[in-house]
Amino acid sequence: MSWLVADDKVLATLEIADTWKTRLKGVLGREGFEGALLIKPAFSVHSIGLKTELDVAYCDANLRVLDIVTMVPNRMGMPRVRARQVIEAPKGSFERWGIRAGDQLEVRL
Repeated sequence: MSWLVADDKVLATLEIADTWKTRLKGVLGREGFEGALLIKPAFSVHSIGLKTELDVAYCDANLRVLDIVTMVPNRMGMPRVRARQVIEAPKGSFERWGIRAGDQLEVRL
């Protein structure tokens, strides 16, 4: 199991989608999920087929947060040119965890 960490504080459990198949599926088909999902490589995501809203953090190659948006169901996200990875979590998670643009995140195993 992996963990999403900021400033040595564990924020959430983290699933990693780093194959074509796992990136394509993302959180589709889930009624809900706990923790967060890291999709890499990725510079954009969509919410087509989802039933709930998501917090989405666009991150650079070093997991520095470039931008955060909340995606409603059935939308295409705008690509972020500098993004190399995307973190998805249930709506409200990033506010609860205190994640903002500019934050440095890390993955711990």
